[in-house]
Amino acid sequence: MLLAIDCGNTNVVFSVFDSDTLIVKWRSSTNADKTSDDYSIWLEQLLQREKIQLNDINYVIISSVVPNKNETLRRLCISLFKIEPSFIGSSEINTNLSIQINNPNELGADRVVNAVAAHHDYGGPLIIIDFGTATTFDIIDTEGSYIGGVITPGINLSLDALHQSTALLPRISLRKPVNKSILGKSTVEAMNSGIYWGYVGLIEGIVNKIKKDINLDFKIIATGGLAHLFSDTVNHFFHVDDNLTLKGLMIVHKRNIL
Repeated sequence: MLLAIDCGNTNVVFSVFDSDTLIVKWRSSTNADKTSDDYSIWLEQLLQREKIQLNDINYVIISSVVPNKNETLRRLCISLFKIEPSFIGSSEINTNLSIQINNPNELGADRVVNAVAAHHDYGGPLIIIDFGTATTFDIIDTEGSYIGGVITPGINLSLDALHQSTALLPRISLRKPVNKSILGKSTVEAMNSGIYWGYVGLIEGIVNKIKKDINLDFKIIATGGLAHLFSDTVNHFFHVDDNLTLKGLMIVHKRNIL
């Protein structure tokens, strides 16, 4: 079995694959204070609950955009599974992704494996929208090459900024508005409406600009925790894939062991 770990700025997702099949996944906060022992105790209990033995895990692959967590995750894998993990972006891992930007090393590991998985599953050309800590737009051409992207502040980042930078605006969680009216009848409704419909406009505006600049018949693949909130509001989505990053890790792993 393969343990695939996606370490983002907000959460670390641990998943187990049996061949091509995602068996289970768990989410933990990306807390700078969490040690490898903290993760180890937590993960071992979850594996036991699913009746997965430690020696059932034969490989570990990690995508991380939080460099100061890499050694913590590495120590976890060595102590719990006696396995040296592979990291996306390291010299021993070949993703087979052609990255056509000025400095390919700048491209985040999560965006790399998203591109691999999306082209593998859906074919090109593609625009991948990932609703993470940042909301990213990644463009893949017909042949599967990464040709550029757009980075915007994430939804929760925007909500936090509204709360933290003002005296009276509360902290809220985004919800899909009950009706189509943009007008909020309370502070919370007005904030929710502003962020929700603001991001609808942002998504549609950026996608339309990409399509205007690059005259290709793009499929739009959305992923990330909040993608489902926009799936039937934004006209452009071809598919919402909650496990795109994890599947990308599995695909890259298979390409490197076969």
